[in-house]
Amino acid sequence: MKKITIGIIISGFLISLVSCKGKTEKEAEKKENKSADSSAFTTLTEKQLKTIGVSFGTIEQKQLTASLRSNGVLNVPNQNKAIVNSLYSGVVKTLLVQTGSYVRKGQTIATIANPQYIQMQEEYLTLDSKIKMAELEFARQRELNTGNAGALKNLQQAEADLKGLRTRHASLQKQLQLMNVDAAGLTNGNMITTLEIKAPIGGVVSNVIAKIGSFVDANNAIAEIVDNSQLHLDLFVYEKDWKRLKENQLIHFTITNDPGREYDARIFSIGSAFEAGSKTIPVHAMVQGNKTGLIDGMNITASVSLGKATMDAVPVDAIVSFQGRDYIFIESSRSGNDSAATVQFERIPVAKGTTDIGYSEITPLKAVPATSKIVVKGAFFILAKMTNSVEEE
Repeated sequence: MKKITIGIIISGFLISLVSCKGKTEKEAEKKENKSADSSAFTTLTEKQLKTIGVSFGTIEQKQLTASLRSNGVLNVPNQNKAIVNSLYSGVVKTLLVQTGSYVRKGQTIATIANPQYIQMQEEYLTLDSKIKMAELEFARQRELNTGNAGALKNLQQAEADLKGLRTRHASLQKQLQLMNVDAAGLTNGNMITTLEIKAPIGGVVSNVIAKIGSFVDANNAIAEIVDNSQLHLDLFVYEKDWKRLKENQLIHFTITNDPGREYDARIFSIGSAFEAGSKTIPVHAMVQGNKTGLIDGMNITASVSLGKATMDAVPVDAIVSFQGRDYIFIESSRSGNDSAATVQFERIPVAKGTTDIGYSEITPLKAVPATSKIVVKGAFFILAKMTNSVEEE
């Protein structure tokens, strides 16, 4: 009987412990929730409000210019890029440009030398004499053949020799033209010893690969030139925004790593398929106006104007940021009279959208009564008061 009594007492004690523990946990959770809720509220006196200049307003319906933000990259079409090389091999004698130099189309940027250039010109000049001799021989054989004094095969051989020399002469003439040598004015006294390498397009020298004394041929680049006059940007927009864009639409953009200056571009082509490996569609826009400071490959951040739209908005100063989120303040309650009155404010999280003419579009992430007074001036000081109070607690 004593064992049964002891068992009942122990069981009762355990039940009491579990009950107390559950009650303690509920009280702690309730206290934590209350603390979390209270962190969204703060109270100021009427005197404090006047001192910091708090003003009230409402969430308004404003017609703002909607815009789309997108990332992209600056690009120069391949037809506006050039790799400069030589059709003929040789040793670089001079380099007349450096990286960053502006060159005109046809401007000499380097010279190269090779003894074979002289041999080619020598052969061309020698062929003139050989052709004259071959012409005389052909005329003689034709005369002999007419009078039946010469063999037909000799005439045919003379004709073949003349044609061969003329073909070789024409071939060398074309080769000399590719070397920028004036074949018609070529004489023994003015043969060219070096070839001039000219810029195929006008633009800025983006890279100089060759060095003085290095050997180059058709497979070795001497320099690279980029013509920024046709610079355009490639944007990447998501499917939901694709149909909101159209050709000839204006874009404002800044360099991602240097947002201090804004540039303009105008859409000239919109893709019709997804970019490989992503759910974005490419949009191409031509850069307008001054392109100083812009180069191929720069990352940009663009803003595309989508036209006017009516939306919920508040003045820009009504929105404050705290710990990576945006908020507005509303008056939740008021007590007391005159200067002794106190006003309680509630912090409401919002999603910020388009900003235009001093107003920002907002979407409250918590229900806000239609009659609520919104703090439109002084919200920053109320946030400071609230965050200080939370830290003190």
